[in-house]
Amino acid sequence: MSHAFKPSWIESTAENLGIIPKLPDKHPEHDLKPVESGSPDLANFPAYEDWDDWAEYEAKDWATGKTKRYSLVPTVCFNCEAGCGLLAYMDKETGEVRKFEGNPHHPGSRGRNCAKGPATINQINDIDRILHPLKRKGKRGEGGWERIGWDQVLDEIAAEIRKAIQEERKDEVVYHVGRPGHEGYIERVLNAWGVDGHNSHTNICSAGARLGYAIWHGADRPAPDYANAKFILLISSHLEAGHYFNPHAQRIMEAKNEGAKIAVMDIRLSNTASRADYWMPTRPGTEAAVLLAVAKVMLDEGIYNETFLKEWTNWQDWLKADHSDAEPIFENFIEKLREHYADYTPEFAEAESGVPAKTVIEVARRIGAAGTQFAAHVWRSAASGNLGGWQVARCLHFLNVLSGSVGT
Repeated sequence: MSHAFKPSWIESTAENLGIIPKLPDKHPEHDLKPVESGSPDLANFPAYEDWDDWAEYEAKDWATGKTKRYSLVPTVCFNCEAGCGLLAYMDKETGEVRKFEGNPHHPGSRGRNCAKGPATINQINDIDRILHPLKRKGKRGEGGWERIGWDQVLDEIAAEIRKAIQEERKDEVVYHVGRPGHEGYIERVLNAWGVDGHNSHTNICSAGARLGYAIWHGADRPAPDYANAKFILLISSHLEAGHYFNPHAQRIMEAKNEGAKIAVMDIRLSNTASRADYWMPTRPGTEAAVLLAVAKVMLDEGIYNETFLKEWTNWQDWLKADHSDAEPIFENFIEKLREHYADYTPEFAEAESGVPAKTVIEVARRIGAAGTQFAAHVWRSAASGNLGGWQVARCLHFLNVLSGSVGT
């Protein structure tokens, strides 16, 4: 069934001036309806019940009222690890995918995508897309390749790997991939072979931060609850500026709209820093000094989560190992921690990083006040671009532990 259509004043003016043809007075057969999941303001997405047979005007022939019919197939974007939801618009006449738009029912992206999502169509239609296995023909550098079958390529590669392992040349086997999407499967295969030759995007992006987090509790990728946070701390070229930025950025802005405060530790006045309440332009490589100074303020002023520290940290073991002469009570644990971090004053952090001591103190108090509603993360440059950068993630997570914002 078609529906009455009233052109906007811009369209009506363009019609009257002869700039565009007269517009059709009816919409295609379906309405664009708000969806139930995600934000109540989310609209202009096809209703779920219409996905199997969706009609809309042709993008290049809309003025004549010509329509196209599509099947909308849910999929995910693979241009970063966020894995935002997409709807592939499959032409019902040709079976070809014509475009990608956001999937409003995806719990992460909720129908909102960055430019990389719709750009997925370029990967399908790219003239340089490799559709078949190719084997070098001739000498390296000559640019010669020949098409071979999957059975051949798998047999030949397997034979080379098997030979190297049997001849104790495991260090000659390297697995290199751009964006891994196998959820750790390849690591298990390499471990079974006894091979330690895995290289990917992770090595230059998040490996340092992952180590720092994993040292704390074995998990290398925390998932902060930004939407319900009262204070958010983001460091360097953080995940909101790269992958994950779409789902997380949505929730960070939701929190900010509800009154949350944001601090950004970055030498650049980035897009996120421009929206922050605190911009801390640390000198590269000095982030850990600021974080330890924040920890010292929280310890000295007693703005830590005592219950969490008592129940979820190995404070008794630490006292026994490093301070066996002290009575194993929580008060002594806190006192020894204060002594341990005594040198990391806000003034020390200012001298190291350039961030004013006053700002360090204010941020520490904000974190203490937020408690379990403190959200933070670090990825990329601060953790991977500096010698010992893994300590940045380790020190940052210390603030989560002190505030009790682990798993909240």
